[in-house]
Amino acid sequence: MIEANTQAAELLSQTGLDLLATGLPLEAAQAFRAAIAADPDYFEAHHGLIRALRDAGRFEQSIAAALALTALTPSDPLAHTALSISLQRAGHIPEAEAAAARARILEWKIQLQMPQRKDSHT
Repeated sequence: MIEANTQAAELLSQTGLDLLATGLPLEAAQAFRAAIAADPDYFEAHHGLIRALRDAGRFEQSIAAALALTALTPSDPLAHTALSISLQRAGHIPEAEAAAARARILEWKIQLQMPQRKDSHT
């Protein structure tokens, strides 16, 4: 059974997504913040907050939210990609390129850890 905090975070995140879809990014950000408060480890809410802040033109806040996510999930390529996008939108191009490079390296590390499939050509 899913923990009550996680259920609350899921519901609040869904509200945030609905608000984003209707063009209300600041209201969505509030929903995602509430989801994070309910369950700080609900990473989907962090991603939603980053997106909502970026959509609202709050680029520096979006960067701060992305940095917080990369601190929580330092090996997650998607967190570093979100940071890169926020940095780029804020005009921090060298930093955005560095974050994108970090995301690519993490993705490669994940691929290298996956078992290799044998070629099935016979």
